Amino acid sequence: MLARWDYGDAVRVTRNVRNDGTFPGVPTGELLVRRGRIGHVRDVGTFLQDQIIYSVHFLDEGRLVGCREQELIGIDEAWIESRFEVRQRVRATRSLVIRGELRVPLGSRGEILDVERFATQGVVYHTHFDCLPGNPLLVPEAALGEWESADA
Repeated sequence: MLARWDYGDAVRVTRNVRNDGTFPGVPTGELLVRRGRIGHVRDVGTFLQDQIIYSVHFLDEGRLVGCREQELIGIDEAWIESRFEVRQRVRATRSLVIRGELRVPLGSRGEILDVERFATQGVVYHTHFDCLPGNPLLVPEAALGEWESADA
């Protein structure tokens, strides 16, 4: 395992980082660092001997947070902001049709499984819809809206 970044390197976190119970003095589940923020690598270590973990100092937040390598990108890599994040509930703002067959009706509830950012296509989401169990779809940002708790 070779570390991609070294001490002092500037990196950007690609996902919201929440307290998993290991950050003292902050309730579990509370947001520690918002996606898109820039920090500097302070230490490099491993977890379970198969994952590289970076201690990243986020100066604006005043926090030193452990991040997995897949949660970071280099400061010189393109960053495209997204409306939604992993595990966020969403709804379809249009009907989704595959090969002429309606698969996801307008207003269907879903959950974001992963976020991909492309310079040419923009942001697309791996989304699981309740009406299509076991078949996540790759959905453009424009086809999704926020799920309101009042939406039943």
